[in-house]
Amino acid sequence: MSELGRTRNIGIIAHIDAGKTTVTERILYYSGKEHRIGEVHEGAAKMDWMAEEQERGITITAAATTFHWKDHTVNLIDTPGHVDFTAEVERSLRVLDGAVVIFDGVHGVEAQSETVWRQAERYKVPRICFVNKLDRPGASFERSVASIVQRLGAFALPCQIPIGTEKEFRGVVDLVTERAFVWEAEGLGETFTEGAVPADLEAEVSIRRIDLVAAVGESDEAVAERYLADEEVDAELLAAGIRRATLSGAFFPVFAGSALRNKGIQPLLDAVLAYLPAPDEVAPPTGVHPETGEPETRPIDPAGPLSALVFKSFSSRHGDLTYMRIYSGTLHENGHVYNPRVKRGERVQQLYRMHAGQRERIAEARAGDIAATVGLKFAVTGDTLCLKSNPILFERMRFPETVISMAIEPKSSADRDRLAEVLRRLAKDDPTFEVHEDPETGQTIMSGMGELHLEVLKNRMRRDFQMDANIGSPRVSYRQTVSGPGRGVGVFDQETSTRSHYARVVLEVEPLPAREGMGVHVGWEPSAQLAVPQAFHGMLERSLTDAARAGAGVGWPLIGLRIRVVQAATREGQATELAFEAAAARGFEQAVDKGGRVLLEPIMRVEVHTPGEFTGEILGDLNRRRAQIRGTEMGEGDLRTLTATAPMSELFGYTTQLRSLSQGRASHALEPTGYQPVPPELSEKLLF
Repeated sequence: MSELGRTRNIGIIAHIDAGKTTVTERILYYSGKEHRIGEVHEGAAKMDWMAEEQERGITITAAATTFHWKDHTVNLIDTPGHVDFTAEVERSLRVLDGAVVIFDGVHGVEAQSETVWRQAERYKVPRICFVNKLDRPGASFERSVASIVQRLGAFALPCQIPIGTEKEFRGVVDLVTERAFVWEAEGLGETFTEGAVPADLEAEVSIRRIDLVAAVGESDEAVAERYLADEEVDAELLAAGIRRATLSGAFFPVFAGSALRNKGIQPLLDAVLAYLPAPDEVAPPTGVHPETGEPETRPIDPAGPLSALVFKSFSSRHGDLTYMRIYSGTLHENGHVYNPRVKRGERVQQLYRMHAGQRERIAEARAGDIAATVGLKFAVTGDTLCLKSNPILFERMRFPETVISMAIEPKSSADRDRLAEVLRRLAKDDPTFEVHEDPETGQTIMSGMGELHLEVLKNRMRRDFQMDANIGSPRVSYRQTVSGPGRGVGVFDQETSTRSHYARVVLEVEPLPAREGMGVHVGWEPSAQLAVPQAFHGMLERSLTDAARAGAGVGWPLIGLRIRVVQAATREGQATELAFEAAAARGFEQAVDKGGRVLLEPIMRVEVHTPGEFTGEILGDLNRRRAQIRGTEMGEGDLRTLTATAPMSELFGYTTQLRSLSQGRASHALEPTGYQPVPPELSEKLLF
């Protein structure tokens, strides 16, 4: 087997508190990467290396590590589960070949489970599932598998069944090999007993294995032939069929365990090797030639031309780290790379293999590797690095719009420039963190995915950069669109000391159909494109996009908008960038006004888990928050799951209120789900 064939690039993804980092800590211990188990609840988890993570007991930033298991090298990224840090999941999945999705054995699929599943679907990442916490009261492997099928619409295929339930859970039976794995109640789980299937489970295992073979046979001809001929399907053939079906996305194998009780992790690692792809088993990445726009493909070959994708950066006082996935070629220490976005070359200084916050220096990184470097000045998340002589531009990642904003100002005027630099560095690291100046008040406004997101960034400013600042109260990040088509004419006619400037631009705007997303699309009428000098085309498109983001004179960014340049004119010798940019901005603002501004507010999906006795009060409180109740589900025992959608503006302080209403016994999760028009009486106050 080749070196690439013995490599796995995987991520651990899940809803918050499903046990991702606990699973990862056991993986590091059993693989020999760490000599002790770091516990999340003790603030000692190796992968939660930031002080903020250790204090809060949650994962905030995606942490990468490399370990070895049974003659294979595994590059693993442990991702956050909290919705405020969803960008960390997005950019990790963009560069991974496979993922392990963790589910809580009591709750099954939860709100953020759906989000990370959709993210993995978007990037076509093969997945295996691990139902965790099966030792807890109310845990059910069957119910968790059923929730994967029902809520995610996924073909979840159990490849194990648990031995024992709740506090009696002690091991698993592998349905492929028909062998049982049992862990002792005490100890750290390094050793376990492998043996025959317990007598009381023989009948169930026999039926479940037949079901497994039949399911695999539906998508695998070799297995189907044996099954239909009523011949024995041996473990090797069945495992090969499961692997092929997993890589194709036909189904998702499901495994069982309890990471906190040190049970089920070693078979899960075996499943990672058996069923998730090597780098050369996934489709080679595609992009375009940055100059011609022609499609380009890069086979995953260490001897090929270099290509890599920057998926993360991290700024600190000790130097800025840039994380990248090498897709083809080999990158050497002190080597040179070309960034086609900025059309600049840079020198890669030290190369590192990361282990959470620790760096291990390496001489080279080859196709299939995940590595980090320091010293890149221009590279940001989503950038392609390649050779100037053999360039390629990979598709960039997409990130959700911000939903909450706060004003920020330095403690003293002497710190103003330093604060601006710190905010710039944080925005470079985090694609869901935005900073802009309010044109009316002159305040600096920072925007993010939630109150926790901005609080963590504020603490990073203080801890990592010794920068203290005054922070305002949270407010909603509204957006605008138009209710219908609008047309605007912009003219710029002015003389400066050096020359005359003249341009006339006619623009039309209209709302984008929902199926085309919430972006801003700029297009041209052919006659207008001919009237504007070719050298100004890119500038004009960028200036219109920037004008939309600036709000066309009102301040809230415009989204879901199509802009079309329908006419343009200039005078001989008076065509300048300044003239066309200014004329376009004036025409755009007029077109938006005529199209009818509509203020949009971010809508959150709310999922509440509560004992039944508090259901009425919680529903009443949600209704007072302009929520639309979507459903109420009965859980195990007296547990209820309430789902609703509500405006972000009505959910400030909801955590505290929910604790009060439920005596601290209810929990909730929020997830951005889109935008809706603000009620007219509120819209008038905000827009005018």
